[in-house]
Formats: sequence, C-alpha cells, structure tokens
Amino acid sequence: QVHVAESGGALVQPGGSLRLSCVVSGLIFSWEPMNWYRQPPGMEREWVARIETSGRSTDYADSVLGRFTISRDNAKNTLFLQMNNLKPEDTAIYYCKISGREIWGQGTPVTVSS
Repeated sequence: QVHVAESGGALVQPGGSLRLSCVVSGLIFSWEPMNWYRQPPGMEREWVARIETSGRSTDYADSVLGRFTISRDNAKNTLFLQMNNLKPEDTAIYYCKISGREIWGQGTPVTVSS
C-alpha cells in the first residue's frame, strides 16, 4: 500500500524560511515524478512544484518561482520543499503527491504571520 507522510510545517514570520519533507513508502520512489500542492484556507488546492525522477528537472508555479526549491533524495524515499522569503499568502496546508496517482497524506500546515 502506498503511503505519503508530510512534515516540517510551522508558524513562521514573513521573510522566514521552512523546509518541508515528505516520506513515501509502498512503491519504487525513484521511478515516480513528484509534486507539492497546497490548499490555502477557504480556497481550492493548487499545484506548487514538480520534480522529475532524477531530480534534474523541476517546474514551479509563478507564485513561488525564485523562492521555493523542490528536491528529492531517492536513497531515502524523501521529497523536500525549501521555502524562502515566505509571505502571508503562502499560508496553507502543504501536500506531496505522486504524479498520476490520487493518493493524499494528511498534509503539513504552514502559517506565515507576524
């Protein structure tokens, strides 16, 4: 059974940084393109970033381009999201997702506020 578990969310001040992690089990992680999504309060879930299997190719939503970096450690079945220069509009529950599979974890909450 495939399982994803996000962690690393916290309350942070504007301009601060956080690093989110997502551990994936139940499949061959290195074969799977991965994504980060987020759901702001009262809004629809939105795509944030994507990374190919090797980690060499990435793509970002315009709203986070230049501030967020997606990466992965295939040896540890782990996906990361480094978030810098955080803004209040980044407040959301963050989820990792395997491309092509409708499998969602509990997410990890990020709150950006002074």
